[in-house]
Amino acid sequence: MASLLYCSMTITMCVLLTASAAKLDQEFDITWGDGRAKMLNNGDLLTLSLDKASGSGFQSKNEYLFGKIDMQLKLVPGNSAGTVTAYYLSSKGSNWDEIDFEFLGNVSGEPYILHTNVFSQGKGNREQQFYLWFDPTADFHTYSILWNPQRIMFSVDGTPIREFKNMESKGVPFPKSQPMRIYSSLWNADDWATRGGLVKTDWTQAPFTASYRNFNANACVQSSSSSCSSSSSASSSSWLSEELDTRGQERLRWVQKNYMIYNYCSDIKRFPQGLPPECNASS
Repeated sequence: MASLLYCSMTITMCVLLTASAAKLDQEFDITWGDGRAKMLNNGDLLTLSLDKASGSGFQSKNEYLFGKIDMQLKLVPGNSAGTVTAYYLSSKGSNWDEIDFEFLGNVSGEPYILHTNVFSQGKGNREQQFYLWFDPTADFHTYSILWNPQRIMFSVDGTPIREFKNMESKGVPFPKSQPMRIYSSLWNADDWATRGGLVKTDWTQAPFTASYRNFNANACVQSSSSSCSSSSSASSSSWLSEELDTRGQERLRWVQKNYMIYNYCSDIKRFPQGLPPECNASS
């Protein structure tokens, strides 16, 4: 019950929510794109599209303070060079917190790059990038964020790819007090997204489309109540203290050995005054 105690003491304005394959039209609002984003199949499918005039995006109706959040995505197929599909959690203000998945498109036959980052109090610069071990455009795959008081975990189809631990004891800020919404957008970033901007978007391939389904959230949702209450079972709130078991640690090492292509903690040239403190503890 320690995790639930933490919840009731720290998350002072939230309700513990368990959602299962929620209808996307009940959980999200389309926020921009002038009709380029669409709710389909009675709210079970959401699509974003991009053409030369505009991209599109959506955001969650709820704000979350800690949670385990899953979404299935099918990325832009074919020549997606120059496009970015962003899926992330973010708070507001100049000292915002943010947890990022960004999918950087590529020319046909070349792999997507999965870009991850963690911001706390307005500071990011914690990028790790990966190739995937499958074609993310051929079918839907599940991209998950676990965010609890001890760690942030990025996972793909249940396989952990990155863990960012709470290292406040080392002076590293950790997102823990600002509620965050879920945001997603599909937009043109051909000034940097593919090979540093060398490959531009081929607008003859437009519109570009990414698809979303099967959203799940086990999370503390910001509300007007005065405490974090739960009608769900203790097992459904186990994410509040979840950590990697031995198998999960092995899978994480496998991904980072075979599919990681950039790690800020290895970029000595970028940090001539010394690597960030969390890097010395294998964040």
